[in-house]
Amino acid sequence: MNGLFTGSDLPVDQELTCDVCIVGSGAGGAVLAAELAGMGVDVIVLEEGGYYTRSDFTLHEADAYPMLYQERGMRTTADVAITVLQGRAVGGGTLVNWTTCFRTPEEVLAHWASIHGVEGLDSAVLAPHFEAVETRLGIAPWAEDLVNANNGVLLRGCRALGWKADLIRRNVQGCANSGYCGLGCPVDGKQAMHLTYLPDALQRGARLYANCRADALVVEGGRVVAIEASVLDEAHERPTGVRLRVRPRIAVSSAGAVNGPALLLRSGLNGNGRVGKRTFLQPVVGVPGIYDERIDGYWGAPQSVSSHQFIDRGPEKVGYFLEAAPVHPMLVSTAFNLFGDRLNEMLADLSHIGVVIAVHKDGFLPQEEGGTVSLRRDGRVRIDYPISPVLAEAMRSAHGHMARIQFAAGARSVGTMHNDPVMMATIDDLPLLDKARYGALEHTIFTAHQMGGCAMGKDPASSVVDSSLRHHEVPNLFVVDGSVFPTSLGVNPSQTIYGLAHWAAAGVAAAL
Repeated sequence: MNGLFTGSDLPVDQELTCDVCIVGSGAGGAVLAAELAGMGVDVIVLEEGGYYTRSDFTLHEADAYPMLYQERGMRTTADVAITVLQGRAVGGGTLVNWTTCFRTPEEVLAHWASIHGVEGLDSAVLAPHFEAVETRLGIAPWAEDLVNANNGVLLRGCRALGWKADLIRRNVQGCANSGYCGLGCPVDGKQAMHLTYLPDALQRGARLYANCRADALVVEGGRVVAIEASVLDEAHERPTGVRLRVRPRIAVSSAGAVNGPALLLRSGLNGNGRVGKRTFLQPVVGVPGIYDERIDGYWGAPQSVSSHQFIDRGPEKVGYFLEAAPVHPMLVSTAFNLFGDRLNEMLADLSHIGVVIAVHKDGFLPQEEGGTVSLRRDGRVRIDYPISPVLAEAMRSAHGHMARIQFAAGARSVGTMHNDPVMMATIDDLPLLDKARYGALEHTIFTAHQMGGCAMGKDPASSVVDSSLRHHEVPNLFVVDGSVFPTSLGVNPSQTIYGLAHWAAAGVAAAL
């Protein structure tokens, strides 16, 4: 693509100027870049990861995780209790997500307004922006006759129990229903940012620098005057020694809810101590069921059914929603922390396993502060996320509901992902779940939805950016990604980030 530069294109130090420099090319950065470039704004996008296309997607997990994920797919919280799945490439998480799209729930926006002082952001304001991205990305409900057997377990089980279950909307065009969304789409069916908004941005004059890691924002006189970046070797992702300095009129962090707060911390931008605080992971637990018939959960759209039956469990309990997870061998062993005999047993039954997951809606109770992103002494990112008693209670509850769904769908046996798994042969064995322990290092927990850490809000003492996403202390710095969420969402976050970035473009342009 014209306007795209990779590490090999940068043999010597360079200094560039532009109107707006965006750090990150994922759901927030790509949409913002395209909209700004369409307004005639001179845009540069910096992306730490490499540029890959469908010819690079071998469908082998051993290739995809090192190439497309943060820390080669092995990022975890500091206590190793939660596996953190994040994309790292041109297109960010959109290159590897499972295409699940939800508009921001109206009650979440209302909570942000009433509790966190977010102003001017409601469903009516966001509606035209959601409509725009839905059109551009082909977001539409998946047909029920295309639902694979793995998602069919969730649909069949919920219907048998009389619980809510809905078809998911996906951002796809010409989807082959292959099931490899998390490894990079081999047919360009998934409308990720490297196929949509980033080409839009480049066609409108933007410049995109891949393999360029933003190290710090240089602040002088209370304003960002430069962004310092290291050029990385494309093959080994190590610094080449070449430096890139960008001098923008406005800087934007769209690096996500982990790397974005880390960038601000490295830049000394934490005057109120709130950067990296209130980080939310929507922690995920799963329950597999083993079936007599073949499920083949590695084929077909990874997610096409969801249930929000338990999203609201009352004012003192954490809610959760239910989805399916694809059953690829390395994903099963990595996200579910399986080793030795347990891994061998799981892989032996892989074709007959269906997995239901519960995604927790964290951050809505007064006592819930979520986790923290900070820096280690050597500058590397550290993520701490304690599992609170209310969250552990929700995980216990979720296990029971997921097991019921598996049995209602016809599973011949159901197990848990505890260190000492709870194995259930019939629904009469459900009381065994009450004897198990729940929380950090007791069972598998993972996250694919990182949010918060640079919360938006009215009060500079408790938030990082204002309701226009402008930094409270640095007027030419904006944050446009999921890190600005004051809480989690209770849905998958990609479309909220798309819509928020589309909405934010006018405000960023007006600040020039």
